Amino acid sequence: MGLEFEHRTSDSPVIEQVWRSRSTGATTMTSVARAHWDFVFWEGPDGVRAGVQGPESRASEAPVPADADFLGVRLALGTFLPGLAPGALVDRFVELPVGRGRFALAGERIRLPRYGDAEDFVARLLRRGLLASSFLQEEVLTDRTRQRRYRDAVGLSQRTVLQIARAHDAAVRLREGQRPAAVAQETGYFDQPHLARSLRRFIGPSATELVGSGASGSPLSLLYKTEEQSGR
Repeated sequence: MGLEFEHRTSDSPVIEQVWRSRSTGATTMTSVARAHWDFVFWEGPDGVRAGVQGPESRASEAPVPADADFLGVRLALGTFLPGLAPGALVDRFVELPVGRGRFALAGERIRLPRYGDAEDFVARLLRRGLLASSFLQEEVLTDRTRQRRYRDAVGLSQRTVLQIARAHDAAVRLREGQRPAAVAQETGYFDQPHLARSLRRFIGPSATELVGSGASGSPLSLLYKTEEQSGR
C-alpha cells in the first residue's frame, strides 16, 4: 500500500522523465527535493485535475489524494512556461482548470496527455509557444553572469541543483542496500554526518530508513537513477 511508480526516459530533449502512479491507502508522502518541474495530471473520486508542480528546494510532507491515478511529465532543466519565470514556481503548485478532456494553459485548451504520448503533448506545446526551452549552453561569461543566467533558466542556483542531484544519487544507492559509509565516500560527502544532513534536507528519511526497501515512514515521491548514474 502507498505509492507505486512507473517511469521512463524520453527521446525528447525537453523531457527529463515521464511517470505514472496510483495512490492506494497513502494519505501523505515525503516529497523529495528536485530541480525539475512537472506537469501533473490525476483522476480520483472527485474527477480529473491538472497542475504544474515547480522545483522543490527541500524535502517536505505533502498530501496524497486517495485512490487516484497520476501522470507526470517532468521537464528538462531550462524548459519553462513563457510568462511564468521558473523562480516563481519554486516550492509551488499551480492548479490548471480542466474540463471535457482538456486543460487550460495561457488561454488555450490542451488535450490531456497519456503516458505513451508525452512527447507529442510537449511538441504541441512547443509549436504553440506555450512552452519554451533555454538550453544551458556554455559561453564565455563571468561567473556571476553565468550563475544569474542559470538561476533565471532553472529557478534554483547551480550549486543547489548539484546538491539535490548528489542527494538523489545517494538515496538511490541506499535504497539498493549499499552501506551508508560507502555511499558517503562514493558520492563525495565529507563523512556520514555530512551525508545525513543532506538527506534530511533534500530527501527526508535518514540513511538507515532508506537502506533496503525504504518502506518505513510515509512513501517517497519519485526517485530514479539518471542515465549518468545508470552507467556507473
